[in-house]
Amino acid sequence: MCGIAAIIGLNGYRPEQRQLEQMAGSLRHRGPDDDGFYLEGRVGFAFRRLAILDLTPEGHQPMLSHDGRFAIIFNGEIYNYVELREELRAKGHRFRSTGDTEVLLAAYGEWGEACLSRLNGMWSFIIHDRTTGGVFGSRDRFGVKPLYVHRSPEAFVLGSELKAFLPSGLYRPGVNWDSAAAFLLDGRLDQGRETFYSGIEQVPAGHSFEIDPAGRMTLRPYWSLPAESETAPADAAERFAELFEDAVRLRLRSDVPVGVCLSGGLDSTAIICAMARQRPAEVRDQPLYAFSFNAPEFDESRFLGATIAQTGAKLVPLETGGNQLWDRFAEVLAAQDEPVHSMTALVGYGLMRLAREHDVTVILNGQGADETIGGYPSFFRDYWRTLFASKGLGTTLREIGRHSEVHGASRMRAVISVLRHSALLHLGTLGVYQRLITRRRQAQVGTHPWFRAALAGPRPAPSRRAPDDLHDALADAVQQDPLPLYLRVEDRNSMAHSVEARLPFMDYRLVSFLFTLPAMEKMRGPWNKFILREAMRGRIPEAVRSRVEKFGFPTPVQQWIAQGLHEPLADLLGSRRARERGIYHTDRLLADLERIRRGEASLAGPIIRVAQFELWSTLLEERRTAPELAAPV
Repeated sequence: MCGIAAIIGLNGYRPEQRQLEQMAGSLRHRGPDDDGFYLEGRVGFAFRRLAILDLTPEGHQPMLSHDGRFAIIFNGEIYNYVELREELRAKGHRFRSTGDTEVLLAAYGEWGEACLSRLNGMWSFIIHDRTTGGVFGSRDRFGVKPLYVHRSPEAFVLGSELKAFLPSGLYRPGVNWDSAAAFLLDGRLDQGRETFYSGIEQVPAGHSFEIDPAGRMTLRPYWSLPAESETAPADAAERFAELFEDAVRLRLRSDVPVGVCLSGGLDSTAIICAMARQRPAEVRDQPLYAFSFNAPEFDESRFLGATIAQTGAKLVPLETGGNQLWDRFAEVLAAQDEPVHSMTALVGYGLMRLAREHDVTVILNGQGADETIGGYPSFFRDYWRTLFASKGLGTTLREIGRHSEVHGASRMRAVISVLRHSALLHLGTLGVYQRLITRRRQAQVGTHPWFRAALAGPRPAPSRRAPDDLHDALADAVQQDPLPLYLRVEDRNSMAHSVEARLPFMDYRLVSFLFTLPAMEKMRGPWNKFILREAMRGRIPEAVRSRVEKFGFPTPVQQWIAQGLHEPLADLLGSRRARERGIYHTDRLLADLERIRRGEASLAGPIIRVAQFELWSTLLEERRTAPELAAPV
C-alpha cells in the first residue's frame, strides 16, 4: 500500500524534481518506509512506500521493467501475484523481487491492457512506455484504491489523494459548489467523478486510461457487473463459502502483522473466523488482534464474546465518546480531504489508529458485503418489488408476512410501500413527471430553512431513477451510493495511520458470483444476506449467524449532542466565519440545534453535515494560504 503522484507535461512542459518531492511529502503517511522519483522528459513520477510484501530494497518504486521499456508506480495489492508470477515464469520472465509490483509490471509487458482481467486485487497504477512516450494507467474494478486527476494548462496532474495536488504548484484549491450543495442539501457524497475541489476528478473505478504523446487522455471501462441468472446452482451456499474462504486466504498474504476490525455483525465475524482457520503456521503463536468499538447504547458484547471465544482472538476495544471524537473531527477531515457521511467515520479512524499502536500494519474489514449481498433494510422493498414482478402477489405476500413476524413490522405498510414504489417506477419513465420533479427540487432549494438560495449553484441536484429490482438496487449501491463513499473513507482512515485495509467481500470473483444469483438467494423471509448466513452455518457463532438486527459501528449522535456536543457545535455554527460565509440562515440553524438538544427534533445527521462543512472550509482556507502554495512552479 502506497501513495503515488504524477505530472504528465503538455505543450513542452517538463516537471521538476522539487515538485515531485513536495507531492510525495504530502503523501508520506501513505508510505513512511521509502520514497522514489522518476523523471524522463514530460513524465514525472513520485512514490511513497508502505512495505507489506518483500520488505527488501528490491520492492523500491518507481520500478523499471527488465528491458528498461516501462516504468511503473503502483498503489495497492495484487493478491494473486504468486500464481501470476508462476505463469509469467513459464513464459520466460525473470524476477528479482518476491513482491507483486514486479509481477504487475511483467504482466503488463506480456499482455498489455488485457492483463487487467487477470488481476485479483485493489490497485491504482501508472506506467510510462519509454519507447512510445505514452502513459497507461488503471484503477481496480470497484475503486478500492483511489486515483485523482486534474488538467492544468501545463500538465495532467495525478495523485492518490487530493492533498497531493496543491504542492505541485499546478493547482490552486477552490470549492466545487455543485458537490458542496449536493452534500449540504441532500447528504450526497462520492456519487460521481467530481470532488469537493473544483477541477479535480476521480479516475472512474473499473477503468483504464491512456495519455498519448499529443496530450489526449482516453478513458475506457474494462469490467462491469454481470447480469442475474434465472436460477441458482444447487450448491450456491457452498460455492459462496469456497470463494469467501479463498478471498480471505489471498488477503492473508503479508510480510507484516495482520488484524481485523470486529463488530458483532455477520461480515466481520465471518472474516475473523476464516482468518482463525487459515492463519499461516508461522504466526499462530502471535495474537490475532481484533479492534472494536462497542457503544453502550448499541451493546454487542454478547456477540463479540461468542466470536472471541471461537477464534481465540485478542479483543482491543476503542474507548471513546462523542466529545473525544468531536475533538478529532478536523484531523479526520484533513486526512479525508472531503467531508464524510457521519461520525461513524471517526470511529473507523480511531480503530485504525489503535491498530497502528499495536504494530498491526494490515487490517481485514467487511466493506462491500452490505452492498453486494443485501445488508440494508431498504433492500427488502426492492426484494419484494422483484418478487411482485416475477413471482406474483401470493409469493410476495408470504415473504412480507414472514418478515413482519420476525421484525414486528406492519404488513400493510410493506404492501403499500411495494405498490407505491411500482407506481413511482412507472411514473419515472414519463418525461412530464421528470420535469415536475426537477422543478420541485429547484423550488425546495430556495425554501430550505437552513440554507440561502445562493447555495444551489448553477444547477439543481439531479434526480436519479429508482432501481427496477433488487439486482439494480445492489448495482446502484456498488457503483453509485453508498459503496464508493465508504471505500474512500476506509482508504483515507487506514492510510492516515500507515495501515493497509483489505476487503475480502470485494474479491471480484465473489461479487461476480453474487450478482448472477436470483434475488431469493440474497434475501429470504426475514433474513438479509441469506446466502452468507447459509454459507456460514457451523463456521461462525450461531448467535451472530441468526441475529436479525444490524448495527456495524453505530454512533448515538443524538444523545451526544444532548450530553456534551451542543456547546462546541453552537460555537462553530454561530461563529463569525460561518455567518460571513453567506449560505446559512444561522439563527434557524442554532434554533434547530437547541431543539435537537432538547430531544424535540431528529436532525443530528444534517446538523453534523453543516458542522463538518464548516471545519472542512476552514481547512481549505488554510491550505489555500499555505506558504508553499504562494506561487506556481
